[in-house]
Amino acid sequence: MSGVPIRELLLVPPGTPADLAAIDPRSTPGLPEDRAAQRDPKAWARADVAARLPQLAELQERLYASAKVARDPRRVLLVLQAMDCGGKDGTIKHVVGGLNPGGVRVHSFGPPTREERRHHFLWRIRRALPAAGYVGVFNRSQYEDVLVVRVHGLVSPEIWSRRYDEINRLEAGLSVDGFTIVKVMLHISPEEQAERLLARLDDPTKRWKYNVADVEERSRWREYQEAYEAVLTRCSTSAAPWYVVPADRKWYRDWAVAQLLTEVMDGMHLRYPEPELDLEAERKRVLATVPA
Repeated sequence: MSGVPIRELLLVPPGTPADLAAIDPRSTPGLPEDRAAQRDPKAWARADVAARLPQLAELQERLYASAKVARDPRRVLLVLQAMDCGGKDGTIKHVVGGLNPGGVRVHSFGPPTREERRHHFLWRIRRALPAAGYVGVFNRSQYEDVLVVRVHGLVSPEIWSRRYDEINRLEAGLSVDGFTIVKVMLHISPEEQAERLLARLDDPTKRWKYNVADVEERSRWREYQEAYEAVLTRCSTSAAPWYVVPADRKWYRDWAVAQLLTEVMDGMHLRYPEPELDLEAERKRVLATVPA
């Protein structure tokens, strides 16, 4: 490893203007410099993710057990945002897929439904929040209402510009209530996006994922980059920081998110709870019980 925690390498420091143009989507911050990793970084990263997932799953189990037995209010919320084809689904499959599905809640946010449009924009977000002990994953999130909405002019600037502070207040309150929020922007290049769109057209097993609307969105690339920079600048806070993961290389993306989650959850100092049991008495009860 580089010796510097991935959290520090990928962090958008609160109060610092974000500049996505300064971040190379093909870069690999934090990868170790030893010979094995340098010889074949892709193979090394994939092997490291496979080796790391059991550790991550154990941290998840500790989180769940603490909530179930000790009524620990803590829970984790992973927020994934990206341009179309940015790798949100792949990250969920290759990283979150290694966790116990019983303790994970994944929610994908599409365009608001008719019912959702009748409520405040954060109404549907609150309804999808994970319970204590769970790892929640948002595939898109509350930030769609300052990204898509801004780029397409769906509401006035006076409305969407107020939403940054509303989101910050929501996340600050969640942090007080026991949420650890990990917000990740998967940062890809327009060239990589084009390759992935074409790959969907070329592969019969992937054509179902192709959305003709993605090409229209692609034509607004610069507008989206400006909108993302505003999000990263205004909504990276101490309570809920943003991390930018260079995501042109899928293997690095998975490794970085797995490493980031491990660091964050390890920093929560999760422990298995100790139930109030007379262990010796319970052992005797088990041995003395004869099944009917």
